[in-house]
Amino acid sequence: MLQELTIKDFAIISQLDLSFSEGMTVLTGETGAGKSIIIDAVGLLIGGRGSTDFIREGAKKAQLQGQFEVSSHVFERMTPYLQSLGIEATERTMILSRDISLSGKNVCRINGHLVNTQALKKVGQLLVDIHGQHEHQELMDSERHLSFLDQYGGESLALLKTRYQELFESYQANVRLLRNYQQNEREHAQRMDMLQFQHDEIAEANLKIGEEGALKQEREFLANYQEIVQQLSKSYDIIQGNMNIGALEQIGEAMDAMEAIEHLDSAYQTIAEGVRDSYYQLEEVARDISQQLTHTEMDDNRLEEVEERLTTIIRLKKKYGDSIEKILEYFDEIASELAESQNVEGSLTSLQKTINEQHEQLEELAQQLTQARETLSVSLEKAIIEQLGDLYLEKTRFEVRREKKELSDDGWDMISFYISTNPGEPLKPLEKVASGGELSRIILGMKTIFSKTHGVTSIVFDEVDTGVSGRVAQAIAEKIHDIAVDSQVLCITHLPQVAAHADQQYYIRKKVVDGRTLTDVTILNNDEREIEIARMLAGETITDLSREHARELLKQAHK
Repeated sequence: MLQELTIKDFAIISQLDLSFSEGMTVLTGETGAGKSIIIDAVGLLIGGRGSTDFIREGAKKAQLQGQFEVSSHVFERMTPYLQSLGIEATERTMILSRDISLSGKNVCRINGHLVNTQALKKVGQLLVDIHGQHEHQELMDSERHLSFLDQYGGESLALLKTRYQELFESYQANVRLLRNYQQNEREHAQRMDMLQFQHDEIAEANLKIGEEGALKQEREFLANYQEIVQQLSKSYDIIQGNMNIGALEQIGEAMDAMEAIEHLDSAYQTIAEGVRDSYYQLEEVARDISQQLTHTEMDDNRLEEVEERLTTIIRLKKKYGDSIEKILEYFDEIASELAESQNVEGSLTSLQKTINEQHEQLEELAQQLTQARETLSVSLEKAIIEQLGDLYLEKTRFEVRREKKELSDDGWDMISFYISTNPGEPLKPLEKVASGGELSRIILGMKTIFSKTHGVTSIVFDEVDTGVSGRVAQAIAEKIHDIAVDSQVLCITHLPQVAAHADQQYYIRKKVVDGRTLTDVTILNNDEREIEIARMLAGETITDLSREHARELLKQAHK
């Protein structure tokens, strides 16, 4: 149940702190004093659509907070979702808060954890069920009747429907996948042809990492072959000599001369060693040059081959990547895509098989939903007729009609409510028959039934007693109080009969402070309740008779 509600800078409410108890609480008071504003605040607190228009004039933001005591049944239902949000809920107490700033930004929290409005709404719908004029509109919309019937089915139908919807979602995803492929099959075939050409072109080139650098080096050598041979030969001739005495022979003679006198002085010995080292080094250089000349050969066609190979590499780099490494990476990618494409036909066959199997399973589950709804329809018809009898619509006939449609996310059932409120009149669609007062009673009858199966913590009635009076008003009061046995009920009312049945009554009025209109809320004691109910009976002028009548209403309600 809703235990505490704090409202700050919301519409004409500056600051309001309310405490609620179990059972039935009514909000009464002047028209326009802010009763519906309080319900609006509760609606926003549980994820309703927000607007900066709700912010009190002159304030920077509106602030809402509510503390709820959660039943074990509801707590079990919401715990998995809270855990998915990273919220540890160890106690059956939930604190919801929401701030709406002038910038339009919403800050929502559950037990102090930041959440989005969608999460706030999902949790809030398990805590509070607000029933007002919008629900009249839903009941008048035949497309919403299926949800009313399914709600009556409770947890067992919800589990079956969840199984169906999860399978239906997977089925639709697979159908979209198949359809998209079929629509793009021509484009896909063209792409595969292009990729195959690119694959063959790169494969035929047989590229090697590091190849380009080696080819450039070889091209440099081949382009300078004649110069290399000429300079090697010249160097060899100078060292070894050809027609004349070479440098090596001359250094050899110098070495012989120094060796002849090196024993005479250590300085001569040092010079002799230097000359000797130079001789042997130059001799080794001469051998290296000779080997280079021996092994350096020129293939007249090789330079052309190297140029062609480098041209091929440059062409592939322009098309597929700025290096051989990048080209080979791209080659691996298209090879993988081509391999996957080769399996597409088999995959499509498998996908079509899966779709067919899922369709058969959906039909089986849809049939189970239909059978469950047929049973529920009979039960709901009896329950509603019984409830409407209590609300002085005892001549009413009510029927749940079903038509079959294509498979959708809720099965293949189309549900419509048909009603006849007067003897001798044929059953007609609910939206074409019921008056405002009858709709209020029909919805109230449904809410009485659903409150036992839906399991929400609190139910809010926003002026559901509009358009009724007398004994019907008394019946509505008793029916709302019956609902309060299973769920906490908050109710805005203008009917004294409903107010008399409350376990707790708040009086709401407007007052002006420093030129600003404010909402003031007071919880009434027994004497104050008698006066307020008398005012609701007689208007602003309260008489002894109206006081007596009020006491009688309270006495009857107590009984």
